[in-house]
Amino acid sequence: MLPTTRDVVIIDGVRSPIGTYGGELSKVRPDDLLAAVLKALMERTGVDPALLDDVYAGCGNQAGEDNRNVARMSVLLAGFPADIPGVTVNRNCASALEAVNQGAKSILVGEGEIFIGSGVETMSRAPWSMPKPDRVPTFKPPKMWDTTVGWRFNNPKMDDLYPIISLGETAENIADEMQITREDQDAFAVESHTRAINAINEGRFKGEIVAIQVPQRKGDPVIVDTDEHPRYTRENGHCHLATSVEDMAALQPSFRKGGTVTAGNSSGINDGAAALLMSEDLDEILELSDRILVCRQGRIVEEFDSRTADEETIMYAAVH
Repeated sequence: MLPTTRDVVIIDGVRSPIGTYGGELSKVRPDDLLAAVLKALMERTGVDPALLDDVYAGCGNQAGEDNRNVARMSVLLAGFPADIPGVTVNRNCASALEAVNQGAKSILVGEGEIFIGSGVETMSRAPWSMPKPDRVPTFKPPKMWDTTVGWRFNNPKMDDLYPIISLGETAENIADEMQITREDQDAFAVESHTRAINAINEGRFKGEIVAIQVPQRKGDPVIVDTDEHPRYTRENGHCHLATSVEDMAALQPSFRKGGTVTAGNSSGINDGAAALLMSEDLDEILELSDRILVCRQGRIVEEFDSRTADEETIMYAAVH
């Protein structure tokens, strides 16, 4: 492999709040949600969308309103020039990460200079799906799939080769293999909620969250600017943890009789979108954006304000 001296610079990143299943963001289509994030990203950085070489978006469902290349639809809905392309990638739960990786790889091999890596899932709006019958006429009742999470349209050959199981069943297998107890899982889940709520109260997410306007049938739109997912109650503008280890322990296993994985210690079913703006040309970035993040081997190593940092310092951070 030929060596490369290129490095990938993350100019900035923004995201929507993380919505709960059936929460306020459930009223927003996934293409509209991603479009809002893409538009906010470019407005915040001051970069002209016409300079984009491509927009990558990860989406693991693609069974409903996010079908038929949600990246391209969101680019158009964001008001970007019609000649800016978009491509949707699917690596299931790692789809958005794959989109970022694709953008970074494009920069590293010299395919372009400015890319967006993004992702969107609106699990609340995942549709039911029904296959056509193998032959007609038929008197068999149709099979209906809920595309919110998990497999659908299973291939029997795949099931024979590698038994098709759900994510929850996979978690049960890992818990058995790694000897992770129910108590450990519940404690970890409560700690995760606690840290997220503390971060909300301390305002740690405000700099990265794009407020989403949710239209209403009557009156002004509802503004969603805070994560809904951590389990909390709100009082006088302050969030309070609304779960405990005891609450977690009272839940029944969701995927296996006598198992350890529950609705409480599993990952959430959520709605949200996020996007990163990436480039390789530091000279151009200095002219276009006030904030620069230097990323190397998947880690942010330096952050600069381009209005005060000199070019030599930024270049040094990018190559050392």
